[in-house]
Amino acid sequence: MSHITRVLSATLILGLLPGCGKSSEAMRQDVLKADPAFATVLQEHDALAQRMTLLERELALKKTQVDQRIAKLRRDVAEARQRVRQKVQQMEEQLKPEQDRLRFAMAMATEELKVKHSQRAGLGRSISRIRKSLQGNPSTPQWTAAEHTRLTADLQDLLGETQRLDREIEGLTSHLRLLKAKQALLRL
Repeated sequence: MSHITRVLSATLILGLLPGCGKSSEAMRQDVLKADPAFATVLQEHDALAQRMTLLERELALKKTQVDQRIAKLRRDVAEARQRVRQKVQQMEEQLKPEQDRLRFAMAMATEELKVKHSQRAGLGRSISRIRKSLQGNPSTPQWTAAEHTRLTADLQDLLGETQRLDREIEGLTSHLRLLKAKQALLRL
């Protein structure tokens, strides 16, 4: 074993023994007394330790700067998000009158369709009664020719009315589908 290795080993062993701990400066002096040539190694160690400390400080400073930039970017994103939300809300408000108009038109068309279905059902019942009357029933008296002609004319009028109502119902149903499609497009 070389002289330097023995001195370092002895110094380290003495430094690690309980109750024998010396300050690092006292230990340094003891080692340098025993091996003055070790001073260059210690100088190099001290220079490296200073550079490492400097690098760690630079890293801490860089981390602080980056953290500050990240915090600023987060604030910027939050502000931008708020501005976008406000603009989107303003744009949605511009469409609100049209959406309200569509809702009102749908409500009116739906109500009108209900009325037309009700009228159509009533006409269907009337047509059914007239047909039964015209077919004749052995328990009821026969109709005179004038009454039969009048009932047949009434039946034809009712059938024409049902065809008209069926066209209106079809038109209203088509109109409602169109209104629903418009409403769906405005929701996008």
